[in-house]
Amino acid sequence: MGAQDVSAELRGRVRGRVICPEDAGYDDARRVWNGMIDRRPLAIVRAATTEDVAPVILTARAAGLAIAIRGGGHNVAGNGTVDGGIVLDLGELDQVEVDVAAGTVRAGPGVTLGTLDRATQAHGLAVPVGVISGTGVAGLTLGGGVGWLTRPYGLTVDNLLAAEVVTASGELVHASTRENEDLLWGLSGGGGNFGVVTSFTFRAFPLGPSIFGGTFFYRRPRWAAALRAWAAWTAELPDAMTPIATILVPPADWELGEEPLLLLQFAWADADHAQGERVIAPLRAAATPDVELVEPTTWLAWQSAADALFPKGVRAYWKNAGLGGLADDAIDALVGIAETLDWPGTGIDLHHMGGAFARVPEMATPFPDRSAAYWLNIYGFWRDPADDPAHIAWIRALAAAMEPFSTGGRYVNFLASETAGDRTAQALAVYGPQKLARLVELKRRYDPDNVFRLNHNIPPG
Repeated sequence: MGAQDVSAELRGRVRGRVICPEDAGYDDARRVWNGMIDRRPLAIVRAATTEDVAPVILTARAAGLAIAIRGGGHNVAGNGTVDGGIVLDLGELDQVEVDVAAGTVRAGPGVTLGTLDRATQAHGLAVPVGVISGTGVAGLTLGGGVGWLTRPYGLTVDNLLAAEVVTASGELVHASTRENEDLLWGLSGGGGNFGVVTSFTFRAFPLGPSIFGGTFFYRRPRWAAALRAWAAWTAELPDAMTPIATILVPPADWELGEEPLLLLQFAWADADHAQGERVIAPLRAAATPDVELVEPTTWLAWQSAADALFPKGVRAYWKNAGLGGLADDAIDALVGIAETLDWPGTGIDLHHMGGAFARVPEMATPFPDRSAAYWLNIYGFWRDPADDPAHIAWIRALAAAMEPFSTGGRYVNFLASETAGDRTAQALAVYGPQKLARLVELKRRYDPDNVFRLNHNIPPG
């Protein structure tokens, strides 16, 4: 089947727009968030309804073409596009339905965190999701979902109740705890390996609209001492408090100068703001910040506060690891390299885990490691391609320095694309042998031909 035949077939079978290289808007439609990824699909299909999904899958299979699935947000690995294949763009399927009485939310695959938050906050509810409002709910969920509500309520996948999935054969399958429970398990951290999810149903929790949150700022050379105080403080926190430590070069509009900063951020998911203030008081006393910003804010404002740090089109490369703790040698290794950071955009996050996240049994989801006390994310952003070698080397060096403190496993949502090497070995490094064996069994059942392979892939063999 030639290119014209494929585009004609698609236009005859779907209601959404089919965009080919000769069409206006093609270059804009093919671009993804990571500016390092520059691919030219044969066709991009912007689905108008969920009924468009199966015909696109079946057309791609009949033509022997690779298919890339794109949700509503960003993906550092660039898996939402493909050279010479078909992109199924689900961004316009962005409906959200909130069932207040049941405390549940149903979201389409094109929904972003911002859209979900606005819909739920209208009813005083929130779903545990990530930390950037432009993130896509679909990709976030399929990888796990670490964010500001992880300690009080767990990961996004810990609150995934049901999903509708179009499989590689074009069949619509319902997955929940009552039917196809094995598939629901695979979707809860196993990525987009088993089909195209056309709806997600989540558990929601009372929250906001006002929350208590804040940031303590520290200049060099106080980072190591502040992180030691922070690590000691996190050891006995109530579940309602979620802290994230960040090191970055501040953007020009922050008015805090151009020197790198350590930010100790925290969000309190309880209506008693005075108690939240009492919880942070020991940290303030142990490591008095150079500057602090602590005040009640809204959940919507808090969730979107860091959006400007993740602009579309930057060149991006990320690494991550779960850490068993933050002993002095781990802090020294981190700070020793972090202090050499001198360009804006790139940052280092330490997510404090524990709480509800740690009480979920290890095998309840494919998420890599419930034993991790912290999760390290090194996210690199820059504009000039000439900076690629040096900046990627810096990120890899920091990741290597922290590897001795890793508990194992990798979080797929914080992973860049690593195309070299054996895919099974890469999947093993993410999930470990026991979880990978179960995921491979599911892959063989739902996608034995590996149609859905443009992802952090779980090969069926």
